[in-house]
Amino acid sequence: MRNAKPSNQWKTLDRDLGRIGAVEYATHYVAQPLVGFGIALAFIVMAGLGSTLFFGGASVSYVVIAAAAFGAYMAVNIGANDVANNMGPAVGAKVLTMGGAIAIAAICESAGALLAGGDVVSTIAKGIIDPESVANSDVFIWAMMAALISSALWVNLATWVGAPVSTTHAVVGGVMGAGIAAAGFAAVNWPTMGLIAASWVISPVLGGVIAAIFLAFIKTNIVYQDDKIAAARKWVPVLIAIMGGVFGTYLAMKGLKKIIDVDLATACLIGLGLGGVIYAISAPLVRRQSEGLENRKRALKVMFNAPLILSAALLSFAHGANDVANAVGPLAAIVHAESFGTFAGKVDLPTWVMVIGAFGISFGLILFGPKLIRMVGSQITKLNPMRAYCVALSAAITVIVASALGLPVSSTHIAVGGVFGVGFFREWDAERRARASSAQRADVKRVAPEERRRRKLVRRSHFMTIIAAWVVTVPAAAAMSALTFLVLDRFLGG
Repeated sequence: MRNAKPSNQWKTLDRDLGRIGAVEYATHYVAQPLVGFGIALAFIVMAGLGSTLFFGGASVSYVVIAAAAFGAYMAVNIGANDVANNMGPAVGAKVLTMGGAIAIAAICESAGALLAGGDVVSTIAKGIIDPESVANSDVFIWAMMAALISSALWVNLATWVGAPVSTTHAVVGGVMGAGIAAAGFAAVNWPTMGLIAASWVISPVLGGVIAAIFLAFIKTNIVYQDDKIAAARKWVPVLIAIMGGVFGTYLAMKGLKKIIDVDLATACLIGLGLGGVIYAISAPLVRRQSEGLENRKRALKVMFNAPLILSAALLSFAHGANDVANAVGPLAAIVHAESFGTFAGKVDLPTWVMVIGAFGISFGLILFGPKLIRMVGSQITKLNPMRAYCVALSAAITVIVASALGLPVSSTHIAVGGVFGVGFFREWDAERRARASSAQRADVKRVAPEERRRRKLVRRSHFMTIIAAWVVTVPAAAAMSALTFLVLDRFLGG
């Protein structure tokens, strides 16, 4: 009995130590997002203050400082949301780790922005607002500031709820809303807005259809063949060559503006030549890689690992070259208006402005990107290297087709639409094979409708959330921008 009391004391001490450990763990868990927020805030402040080193000489423009800070904020949000579309499939297929994907994307996004980003940027977001309808440069500056603030806030909100949205559409909505508030509905180019609204449907549907077609081709010609390895030796080099040719065309059209400006026909010839070279290189490599592999579906996946990693890197490079302007376009417009006292539909893009966009996207990706990467890569539908490869390939092909047709499309909608297309094709294919199997064998147990609904391969809740976010992006950003413009013009305007 004498030992009972000390034993209870030790148990009490263990419980107290356990509580302390739990508090430490909880503190660490809560502090993680605060660290990311702190780093992002520090970058935004540094971007704003750093703008004084490159603008105005001895004079200080508080408008440019604020615009640089909000431009950095927008870039961080693009990195947190938009970049997930390129890296999500590779991570979901377990070809890349989260850390590896973030490292590749950060390098390729920054390289694309700084090496191949455009020298000139449209300040009116693809002709949404007529510059002549804006009264003066001060009104124009507040309109661009409102567009920058509202689009950044909307993308931030979408990231918080876990919805990948189009940052291009957010900027378009922001410019439209500010333009309406500044000059009325007549200032809006409504035919152009109609094309953008049509892209809400065209982008994901086209991306999904192309991804599904490639997945159907892979399943029919490789996966469902009796000798899968022999079929892979024949078709995998062809698929890799198609990928190389498509990305060659894509980068020639979209990502090499500073080096050479080519038309669609020339870009296709470049892609065709590159595809032939890649086929000649990949055919013997695939043959050597396939030696000793089992005749199983699992063995086929390793053949798509390297092409998938390369496609993700190239998509990030092209995204950095093109979509960084979403973050810094309005900022460049404000800098131009402050410098010259006038405004224009297109302006030069200063290097320091592009640097803010490039580094902001990298910071946003590193600090906040994993949430949307997981959403795109694994929470919509289950991906493997072959399915993820189809998504990446469809994204590049869809952009080329849309550019040839003159349709404004969203890279976000295309990539996520590709994921949906792969998932819905898997559902259809599984249902078709189940019906065929039950028709051939009477002893196969029929699946009840309730069980079939439970086995759906695309999560309907995520599907509805993403579609809703896509539909409301432009009107929501427009409403926020109009309100922001009215506040800025009322309290800060002349």
